[in-house]
Amino acid sequence: MTEPLVDLLVNAEVPGPRPVRPHAVLRVSELRVLFGRTVAVDSVSFSVDRGEILALVGESGSGKTVTAHAVLGLLPGSATARGSVQLTDDPAERPAHEEPNLLAGGSGRSGRSGPDAWTGVRGRLAAMVFQEPQTALNPVKTVGWQLVEALRAHQPIGRRRARERAIELLTLVGIPEPGVCVDTYPHQLSGGQKQRVVIAQALANDPALLIADEPTTALDVSVQAEILGLLGELRERLGMAVLLITHNMGVVADLADRVLVMRNGRMVERGEVVSLFSGPFTEYTRQLLGSVPRLRIVEADPAGAGIDPETVRDDPSVTPVLAFRDASVDYPGRLGRPSFRALHELTVELAPGRVLGVVGESGSGKSTLGRAALGLLRPSNGRVEVAGWDLGAAGSVELRRIRRRIGVVPQDPASTLDPLLSVGESVAEPLQVHRVVSGRGLRQRVGELLESVSLPGRYAERQPHELSGGQRQRVALARALALRPDLLIADEPTSALDVSVQAAVLAEFARLRTELGFACVFISHDLAVVDSVSDQVLVLRDGRAVESGPTATVLGRPRHPYTEALLAAVPIPDPIEQRARR
Repeated sequence: MTEPLVDLLVNAEVPGPRPVRPHAVLRVSELRVLFGRTVAVDSVSFSVDRGEILALVGESGSGKTVTAHAVLGLLPGSATARGSVQLTDDPAERPAHEEPNLLAGGSGRSGRSGPDAWTGVRGRLAAMVFQEPQTALNPVKTVGWQLVEALRAHQPIGRRRARERAIELLTLVGIPEPGVCVDTYPHQLSGGQKQRVVIAQALANDPALLIADEPTTALDVSVQAEILGLLGELRERLGMAVLLITHNMGVVADLADRVLVMRNGRMVERGEVVSLFSGPFTEYTRQLLGSVPRLRIVEADPAGAGIDPETVRDDPSVTPVLAFRDASVDYPGRLGRPSFRALHELTVELAPGRVLGVVGESGSGKSTLGRAALGLLRPSNGRVEVAGWDLGAAGSVELRRIRRRIGVVPQDPASTLDPLLSVGESVAEPLQVHRVVSGRGLRQRVGELLESVSLPGRYAERQPHELSGGQRQRVALARALALRPDLLIADEPTSALDVSVQAAVLAEFARLRTELGFACVFISHDLAVVDSVSDQVLVLRDGRAVESGPTATVLGRPRHPYTEALLAAVPIPDPIEQRARR
């Protein structure tokens, strides 16, 4: 047996209860969660040490979030939790395994039972950073008010001192001008700033354990890198234990010390992060890691060749499906404020059958570009053309004809599919609106569309809530292709999907593109996904094109410092390479 294999076997861990870790902050033993007769989590055991980051990974429905909610007593009344959850804020003085079982009804030191038993745990011993900061913050209260309330809920502290502490917390998480931010409302902050506020709120009472549930899913790569850096820095400075829940394997490689892989509520594999990435034992973990999209490595061009932000043509004689010609888009001002220019003199063309990947940070103009391509926003200067039609000059009748040639795949199909309509009715809607087919032919066409995205025709009778995230995204794709469009606008279509479902949806997208020959504007903050599906890339910053050209050129040999910064912020799903790079 070779030495590397010996090391791998020694360092690897198999699923099951582990020996007591004397410095564990959290210890979970034989956790089992049931919703009625349905088992959501089954025999899960793990521990997290002080200063350690343990990542829970797995597909949607694997039980990651249910496990985290069980630790904090946040399960709904319909759930039954069994097993043991033990927490301590000082493992050196009192190890976790000596603390009372929280699932038994007592909070340990408070001695209370029932709903109040968790008062001394949530926010004090353990705190949670939720996936979507916008929903975790009260929109009608200032940031400072919310931080002060978190402090006063657990500490005998006056409002003046609490406000000072709130400013200190905002400073700790790297908020610029914390003295100003403390009096702002959540809607006045960027996505990254809101996430930092949520982290500050979680840190308000110095918890021993921080649970981070998909803390970077909705963030662009540069903001994601900032949040990951912040979590790593906080771990080092405060010595917290961190339970990280994510489907982003690049994030796992960047931050985690150990990894626990879950599937269908059970532990599949666990181990040190380097060992697990370099030599996973189970086929499921190998498939999970194999589904992760990676940026292609292109040899550096000594000549520094690149393409300026200008039109990229495959054949000048072919009419482009979509063209922006020195197009600017303004949002009108309100309450006497001047208008805001979201796109500045953009020039880019998309040929039939090609995919344009649009990347950039939040607020760069990506979604504005998509809305302008749909004719929902008219250019204030220049032209936006679809198949030669000028959208800015088109009337309502012409726009209706043009939009029939455009399909839209939304970021979150759960919010765009009518929950009162069946899947079949949702797919049939564009066919009925444009009076393409009716009666028996309509039902047949709906079945064909579902089959085309690898969903059985019987799914037409189901409701959207009965489908998984990947299945809903396939329904959205079928709906977008119902009218056989020439152009597809896909706005972050895979951002909320785990890696294996994302890989399946992208494979379906590639197959349909080959079969149907549509062109696509693919808007995403995931550069690896853009690299895998796009023929050309447009990089936007503050509404301006800073770089465009063939994908291999822009992402392999970037010319603009901003593009280089975006690429440098992408976490590599390899712990050794990522940490050497960091």
